[in-house]
Amino acid sequence: QVQLVESGGGLVQPGGSLRLSCAASGSIFSINAMGWYRQAPGKQRELVAITSGGRTSYADSVKGRFTISRDNAKNTVYLQMNSLKPEDTAVYYCYADSFDPRGVLIGSWGQGTQVTVSS
Repeated sequence: QVQLVESGGGLVQPGGSLRLSCAASGSIFSINAMGWYRQAPGKQRELVAITSGGRTSYADSVKGRFTISRDNAKNTVYLQMNSLKPEDTAVYYCYADSFDPRGVLIGSWGQGTQVTVSS
């Protein structure tokens, strides 16, 4: 079992920046991918960015503005968000998947952190 704790959300003006952090604990030796999803009011949860095995993938809507990075020594994943837009407003959730003792991939979620982009 992996536990995830996010931090770094808040209120920012359009064009501003925020950095989200997500620290993992528990069965961290079995972590495969780590990433970020977001859910805006009335919308489905969507993938923002994910990293696994040194590879990264981004939603088209955030390419060139957001950067995901991972510090394996600290068991932490970051999301640097620049040039923020009002449509980036959402609850951002940290995600990690890990292998259980049977080799089955299990997904874990953080509690979510609110990001609001508004003037």
